[in-house]
Amino acid sequence: MQRLKVATLNVWNKSGPWAARLALIRAELEREAPDILGLQEVLRLVPAGEGGEYVPSAATCQAYEIAAGLGYEIAYGAASDWHAGLKFGNALLSRHPILEYQNFRLPGLESGETRALLYARLATPHGALPAFVTHLNWKLHHGSVRVAQVKEIVSRVFEIAPIDEACLPPVLMGDFNAEPAADEIRYLCGHSGLGGGTVYFADAWVYGGDGTAGATFDRQNAFAGLAHEPPRRIDYIFVRGPDRKLRGEPLHTRLAFATPVEHAGERVWPSDHFGLVTELSV
Repeated sequence: MQRLKVATLNVWNKSGPWAARLALIRAELEREAPDILGLQEVLRLVPAGEGGEYVPSAATCQAYEIAAGLGYEIAYGAASDWHAGLKFGNALLSRHPILEYQNFRLPGLESGETRALLYARLATPHGALPAFVTHLNWKLHHGSVRVAQVKEIVSRVFEIAPIDEACLPPVLMGDFNAEPAADEIRYLCGHSGLGGGTVYFADAWVYGGDGTAGATFDRQNAFAGLAHEPPRRIDYIFVRGPDRKLRGEPLHTRLAFATPVEHAGERVWPSDHFGLVTELSV
C-alpha cells in the first residue's frame, strides 16, 4: 500500500532554550522524514527598507532554520506582525514540489489575536495534494472565536479544493487549541452542525491512534506545565475523506517530538507541545 507521511508541530516560537530545542526538532525530523510537516508559531524576520526581493534564509526564518539541509521546500504565511518586521505564523515543509501557496486571515481580530490559514498545493507522486496549516485562538474562553475560525477554514478548503477525485483529499493540520469535545472540533468531525451545515473530516488520531487520550499539551512536559492548564489533545491532523478510492485514510497515528533529553542539568523537550505524525493511504 502506498502511503504519505504527514506530521505537525507547534514549535513554541523561540521560547525556552531554543538552540537545544532546535537540535531535538531537527534530529527527529531527520529520523521521521515526513513527506509533509506543518509548523505553527514560526518566526520570520522581514527587514524593512533594504530594497530588492526578500529571500528567506536560516538566519531570518525559523522554518528554514529547522529544515536546513534536509531536502524540504517551504511555504510560509504570517498570522501577525510583532514588531520591527518580525512575523509570527505558520509554515509547511514539503519533500514534494510546492506548486502554489496562499495565506488567508481568519476571523477574530476583535479578540486581540490574529490568526491565519496557510494553503499549499503539492505535487506528490500520487497526485496533487491540497494541504492546509493553521493555529487557532489559544484562550480557553475563546470557543466562539474558534468556531468562527473553523467555519472560515472549511469554506476556504471547499473553495480551493472542491470534491474532485483528480486530487488527493485535502489535509488540514495544526494547533486548534480545542479538545475533541469542543464544538469547533465536533463540527469538523461531523458530530455537530453549525449554522445548519455539516461537514466531515477524518481525525487521524481517531482512525489510527494507539487508544490513549493522545494529549499533545501535557503537563508532563515541563514547558507545557508553565501554563498551568489541564492536559488535553489540541493538535490535529484531519483529512477530508477518505474518498471513494480510500485515499486519505489515516492508517497509523502517534505522538512525535515528545522525547526530552538532559541538557545543562535540565530536561529539555522539543517544544511545549507534542507533535503528531500519521501515515495516509494514497
